Amino acid sequence: MNSENKGFNTICTHVGEIQDKQFKGAISPIYLSTSYAFEDVDVKRYPRYFNTPNQEALSKKIARLENGEASLIFGSGMAAISTTLLAFLQKGDHIILQRSLYGGTANLVNEEFTKYGIEYSYVDTNDIESFEEKIQANTKVIYIETPSNPLLRIIDIKTIADLGTKNGIITMIDNTFASPVNQNPIELGIDIVIHSATKYLGGHSDILAGAVIATEKNIEKIFHLAKNLGGSLSDFTVWMLERSIKTLGLRVRQQNKNAKKMAKWLEKHTDITAVYYPGLSSHPDHEIAKKQMKGFGGMLSFELKEDIDVSKFQKELKLIKSSMSLAGVESTILSPAVTSHALLTEEERNQQGIKNGLLRFSVGIEEIEDLMNDIEQALQKIKVLEELEQ
Repeated sequence: MNSENKGFNTICTHVGEIQDKQFKGAISPIYLSTSYAFEDVDVKRYPRYFNTPNQEALSKKIARLENGEASLIFGSGMAAISTTLLAFLQKGDHIILQRSLYGGTANLVNEEFTKYGIEYSYVDTNDIESFEEKIQANTKVIYIETPSNPLLRIIDIKTIADLGTKNGIITMIDNTFASPVNQNPIELGIDIVIHSATKYLGGHSDILAGAVIATEKNIEKIFHLAKNLGGSLSDFTVWMLERSIKTLGLRVRQQNKNAKKMAKWLEKHTDITAVYYPGLSSHPDHEIAKKQMKGFGGMLSFELKEDIDVSKFQKELKLIKSSMSLAGVESTILSPAVTSHALLTEEERNQQGIKNGLLRFSVGIEEIEDLMNDIEQALQKIKVLEELEQ
């Protein structure tokens, strides 16, 4: 299908679907074979080569959503991140990364890159001068994540892209928190976009996947390493991801709406000391977010008053689930210090502003009043229990 000039929801629904020519079914059929003919065929198909019928079809859909030329899908977000980074870095090379990254990404860099002889530098602030100061003669990659996990800091994507172009450096971005609904970095000049497809692309907390989008040339470079590392995705999960993306626009726009209302409500709450959401005018990067985002996302973080036990609060929630992941249709909450960023030392977390009392809130599609009532009842329950203990 020609996807040019099609709307976002139309692309989600129809681009990259496989036509069921035998039975005329309304959805893509699943091709579960791991063995395909190699004689008298144009394409040598093999699951580890990322080119089974379902893999190829889904890659076209994801590439179109990010306005890229091509994409690859992986068995997890970390498989996508690690393969992409190592495809462009070798012994003696240098990479610049922002400090406030997903904990798994930072742990990959901190624990593995020295083994490969890859040098790295972190940037503690979001201004372009700080990134420029870190550039060395052997710098090959600049890697950013915006909005960042878990404090939702925003980096000016276009300035990073321009800096990379000016210096002949590949620029990469983890676009997971924004999703293609809210932000399209390739349009702003970024070379490579990465997603943990486990999150918003999947959206139902039932699959594990990753995706990389770029030019055909850069995807080919990533593929040559990917086929050796073996991080491909099973066709059943591919089919589930294709199904999930059909509702991506509908889901994320509702989550955007809910999160903005929730952030404003939390900001006024007497038991909340800080709220981190780029859609708030109080957010330090609000103006940058307005410039480069089409929506502010479904993720926010907040801090409870110091005398409120974070663990007790989570246990008293009835509707909002304490859960490790994010971006599902259901609302979830977690403490980054003991989950997503547990691999970092306390000193490293403090450097990023991640306090032990911080809670990351993935706002779902429920009625916003029900979510607010759940938070309120949990806070009140804790106060009642504390009074009884005295």
